[in-house]
Amino acid sequence: MTVKFEDRPIEQVREEVIDQLIYNYSHAIISVEAFERRLDDAMDASDNSTLGSLVSDLELNADAKYQSEKRAQFTPNYSHDNSEENLQLRSILGSNERSGQWDVPKDIYLTNILGSIALDFTNARFNHQHVTVHVNCVLGSDAIYVPEHVNVVSRMFSVLGSVENKSASLNKLQGPTITIEGKVIFGSVEIKVKRTMKEKFVGFANSLKANWLDINSGM
Repeated sequence: MTVKFEDRPIEQVREEVIDQLIYNYSHAIISVEAFERRLDDAMDASDNSTLGSLVSDLELNADAKYQSEKRAQFTPNYSHDNSEENLQLRSILGSNERSGQWDVPKDIYLTNILGSIALDFTNARFNHQHVTVHVNCVLGSDAIYVPEHVNVVSRMFSVLGSVENKSASLNKLQGPTITIEGKVIFGSVEIKVKRTMKEKFVGFANSLKANWLDINSGM
């Protein structure tokens, strides 16, 4: 027996609606303005009827190829390298940054005295489900960027300093967990998402649309 639409889990319905919006936009069925407006409404909707109304006039449904491309884009990037080496970033009266594609070890140590450190997990490959970042920040500033699929636990101790955790954990697709612990003295540690989920959806939709236009322009 099919479950009534209004009784289905809202997050499941939301995901399907967003998929249908992306798919129809990528096939030039709706304009970019309509796509972004409906995407905002889909992410904010609190009931299934509202979600359903956003795609009631759209006939195209996401196919298997779309789902495959979506998994490649949004599934956490795990590496098969089981290296247990630690990563240590030090900054004394200077700056240090780790970003781009890199393999995340189980333990990361940040030592910052009167300097700045940027640790960017956005495009990193995770070797472990649980990662710990050990922070020692004195009169400095640390910026830690995390993807939205990563769960973040902050256990920082602050002495006349500031710690801001602006990350958003969706707890979906078995995302890894990053625990951030340690101390900040007369300094600051900021944990935030570098690219929002909406920005990722729009970027993914635009890449699909570009591919679709390329294919059809050659017809």
